[in-house]
Amino acid sequence: MSSRDAKITEAELENDLGPRRVYSTSPSSPSRMPAFASVLAVIAILYFGKEVLLPLAIAVLLTFALAPISSRLRKLGMPRIPAVIVTVVIAFLVLVLFGLVVAGHVAEVAQNLPAYQGNIIAKIRSLQESGTDSGIVRRLTSVVESVGRELSNADERPVAPGTASRLREPVLVEIFAPSRPIETLTSLIGPLLGPIASLGLIIVVVIFMLLEREELRDRFIRLVGYGDLHRTTEAIQEAGSRVARYLLMQLVVNCAYGVPLALGLWAVGIPNPALWGMLAIVLRFVPYIGPVIATVLPLFLAFAVDPGWSLVLWVGAIFLVLELTSNNVIEPWLYGSRTGLSPLAIIVAAIFWAWLWGPVGLVLSTPLTVCLAVLGRYVPQFEFLEVVFGSDPVLDPKERLYQRLLAGDPDEATDYAEEFLEEDYLEDYYGKVAIPALLLAEKDRRRGVLTAEQMEQVFGTAITLVSNLAEIAEEEEQEEEEEEEQKETEAAGRPSTPPKEGNGDESELPDGRGKTVFCVGGRGPLDDASAAMLAQILQVQGAEVVAARHSDIPNRRAMSLVPKQSNAIVVCFLNEDSARHATILVRRFKRIYPAIRVGAVLWVENQEERQPPALGEADFVATTLTSAAREALADAPPSLVTPARKIRTRRPSNKTGIAAARAEI
Repeated sequence: MSSRDAKITEAELENDLGPRRVYSTSPSSPSRMPAFASVLAVIAILYFGKEVLLPLAIAVLLTFALAPISSRLRKLGMPRIPAVIVTVVIAFLVLVLFGLVVAGHVAEVAQNLPAYQGNIIAKIRSLQESGTDSGIVRRLTSVVESVGRELSNADERPVAPGTASRLREPVLVEIFAPSRPIETLTSLIGPLLGPIASLGLIIVVVIFMLLEREELRDRFIRLVGYGDLHRTTEAIQEAGSRVARYLLMQLVVNCAYGVPLALGLWAVGIPNPALWGMLAIVLRFVPYIGPVIATVLPLFLAFAVDPGWSLVLWVGAIFLVLELTSNNVIEPWLYGSRTGLSPLAIIVAAIFWAWLWGPVGLVLSTPLTVCLAVLGRYVPQFEFLEVVFGSDPVLDPKERLYQRLLAGDPDEATDYAEEFLEEDYLEDYYGKVAIPALLLAEKDRRRGVLTAEQMEQVFGTAITLVSNLAEIAEEEEQEEEEEEEQKETEAAGRPSTPPKEGNGDESELPDGRGKTVFCVGGRGPLDDASAAMLAQILQVQGAEVVAARHSDIPNRRAMSLVPKQSNAIVVCFLNEDSARHATILVRRFKRIYPAIRVGAVLWVENQEERQPPALGEADFVATTLTSAAREALADAPPSLVTPARKIRTRRPSNKTGIAAARAEI
């Protein structure tokens, strides 16, 4: 097809379908399919290579955890090889001793369980008797008993004589043979060979990884990131620090939970309290599910041991106190226990790794997912991992607010704003988040993807947001009044309390008390929303503000809304190319109100001071919220107005008068 034919075809399409909308798509963006295929391949390798990769993964995580201890021993003067061997030997001796103690207590509990059978039956009967009035327990019991009778009757039904031999069940015969010592020893040692071999493999791998840690790091950099040493080094350091910090802090938190739990259970009389404390230390490594299991087991034992209910209540109270203390005191104090993962990502990762590698994968799920999140942060092909698993917001504050404005959700937008305003001022929020969000909406409007209805919805949501923040604006206004009174007190030489530290931009704004400002949007609903935000900032400074919409200007309604005692009139534009329209509006206001300062605000995306364009007769032109508020509250006199040029009009011709004059001549 020739270029001429292509142009004709495009012209015909535009005539039939209207002008095409241009969307901001990046044709050079990389395809996600290679990364998706790579993920599927990796999952298949992890699943089918479980026997080899699971010990290797445990060894890698233990290397991350033991590396700080080995480095500390080397700093104390111990050679590399002894430091590594001492670290590994101590660590695995602790693990083996821990396992032996737990196994011994479990065997003891298993032997004592039949002794608690009477208490369990008595409590179940008491529950049945307590539910007699309602009949629920009795009905459930009768249903179970009737089902059992039906099953037993089905087994006892007579059968036909001809089918008796056919339905006769075979008799199980067990043959006893004298056992041989070698076979007995083999049957005992055989099941233990796999775990012992895996443990030995893990120990050897950990030792060699600690010895060759620097060499392995260099080889990894050479394989995956030789072209960008800085990024690869950051990825390795962050992954190691995150995993080591998580394992160490989680161990400290779990010990701070398990040791008091064992002491509390010992004090109230629960058998084998050390077992439940040690199990709590291990099970709390499993996210969300582990703490529940660690709570249920001692509660069941208290239910079985005590004929009454007081022991169950005491155990429940112990767990309640420990959970509140751990969640509200210990974990916030040990701030490094955060992993950088979202709560949903932790749950999904636990399900995934449990399916992939079983219970051991459930324990390793969080550290392994941390490594994947770090990989997604530094490797562009796996960026989706950071988006899916990371806890950091994936949208900028301005993009998040714009999304909420599009969705018409002022409540969530207000929640985000209140979180921002816990540390910053309202001026910072409007200047850094709200105005840039409106600029994003204006950009979409210029691209043709934002309809008039959507613009009105954005405007309405933004106005609701401004009204929801009115209480915060009043609080800041009171703070401003107190600061001004404090300054006046200091100027008069009277002692005063030290001023409260505040935002630098806020202190630069002049006092607006006794001043009146009129704010109006320039060309659309989005401009009206920006004018409402500027009006609220001026109110915080103590000024009286009247805000109007752009639709009030053509019918001259805005002219009547302007207070006669106004000090400034501000017209707001989100489109930087609206300088010509701004010049016309400023000139119109200047002709009607020559004694009032009139200016325009051409908002820019980056809130940095820069030279604004000249707008003819405007008294001021601003580009940021701070500069606009400063100019609107300034005490400068208005500029002189050039007299309007008189336009001569042609008088209607009067042919009769002209003819009479000629007759007289």
